[in-house]
Amino acid sequence: MKLMMIPYYFYLYCLCLFIFIPTHTHTANYLTTQQHWFSQTLDHYSPYDRTQFQQRYYEFLDFFRTPDGPIFMVICGEYICQGIKNDYIAVLASKFGAAVVSLEHRYYGKSSPFKLLTTTNLRYLSSKQALSDLAVFRQSYQESLNAKLNRTTEENPWFVFGVSYPGALSAWFRLKFPHLTCGSLASSAVVLAVYNFTEFDQQVGESAGPECKAALQETTKLVDKKLATNAKALKASFNATDLKIDGDFLYFLADAAVTAFQYGNPDKLCNPLVKAKKAGDDLVDAYAKYVKEYYLGTYGASVQSYNQNYLKNTTASEDSSDRLWWFQVCTEVAYFQVAPSNDSVRSSKVDTRYHLDLCKNVFGEGVFPDVDSTNIYYGGTKIAGSKIVFTNGSQDPWRRASKQVSSPNMPSYTITCSNCGHGTDMRGCPQSPFNIEGNEKNCTSPDAVRKVRQMIVEHIDLWLSECQGKSKSKSCI
Repeated sequence: MKLMMIPYYFYLYCLCLFIFIPTHTHTANYLTTQQHWFSQTLDHYSPYDRTQFQQRYYEFLDFFRTPDGPIFMVICGEYICQGIKNDYIAVLASKFGAAVVSLEHRYYGKSSPFKLLTTTNLRYLSSKQALSDLAVFRQSYQESLNAKLNRTTEENPWFVFGVSYPGALSAWFRLKFPHLTCGSLASSAVVLAVYNFTEFDQQVGESAGPECKAALQETTKLVDKKLATNAKALKASFNATDLKIDGDFLYFLADAAVTAFQYGNPDKLCNPLVKAKKAGDDLVDAYAKYVKEYYLGTYGASVQSYNQNYLKNTTASEDSSDRLWWFQVCTEVAYFQVAPSNDSVRSSKVDTRYHLDLCKNVFGEGVFPDVDSTNIYYGGTKIAGSKIVFTNGSQDPWRRASKQVSSPNMPSYTITCSNCGHGTDMRGCPQSPFNIEGNEKNCTSPDAVRKVRQMIVEHIDLWLSECQGKSKSKSCI
């Protein structure tokens, strides 16, 4: 259905014909890496504790049509936030004359409240606290902008963006703070907390296709056998001798396969593996070659991030992201990527017990993911929000934890192509390595990406227009 309303960016054009909105061509991976700092409340839910910490953020104003252009807030997630990426957000900001701001997630990167990340000190690390961070930052930034523009009560229209866990935060922000944003884009948004996430592995099998899936399953069986007879040599062949716990090693191997489908590089994995199977070559050797050359090499994964002894390190640093995310997994969302009872791609030893033992070993007794409370609080895939666009890539294993069915005022789109994975609408194809402005030309169906992007533009356009209409009517009272 076509969204019919005067385009927001046409409204801006008519309002201020004399203002030139630049259409810069960027060649860098980031629009900006200039960091700024914000004094953030540590515990938003205590009426007594006013402790604050320094939270890093970024702003990009090259496209901003002052004074009343929109502000796009790009949510950073479970990683070091090094700047505002020059992905599809650059195209959208240019189109709408928007400022772009991005706040680093609490505890990650340089935004840690503590020097030691003990389990006790991690008690303020949650999606709820992170959402309140965004709300407080949004209000403060708007007030600061008003002061610069010598005005008091005006509000710019805001729109929120996120991919993956930040995609979930984007949806949840609109759900919990609808008065602070005109709408949200929730790309590959994992809004459903899942205890035993067997659907994840099932999607890996579907994305692989029959031939590649069969080759992966045979490889897994061979790995399990070799692990029982000569674990040391097997781990050495994958450059993973540091993974003393067999479950860590098997999880590492499973993740290596997942990455090919999640980030739009299925041929990197499937072509050599299927070829080896047809030729009668050693599948374990073929898989080890892929893991070392692509997963550890080109993609840049680290063996240590799967090492529970490494995850126990409580010294805060920019290398702490793995420990921090596992804490959120072990307390709030789970997403335990366990093997299904039959027809699994990953080893059956990657089970619920492995995940629970990891949580206990790394964080201590009593740490358990309360997924029921998380889903009750946010609604899971039954989220009762409005003006949220959900998008998913057809090959992405994480799509099974996202909202894939449209509901009133919350459209959901699936971008279908053989290399459409995690965050395709914002990142293009493949999703890794990085594509300037989210270029879609290397997607096997560029038109599929363009069609969904057009719908995203129309929804943003409509919802910004409605915000602008409310703002103008208030100013006339």
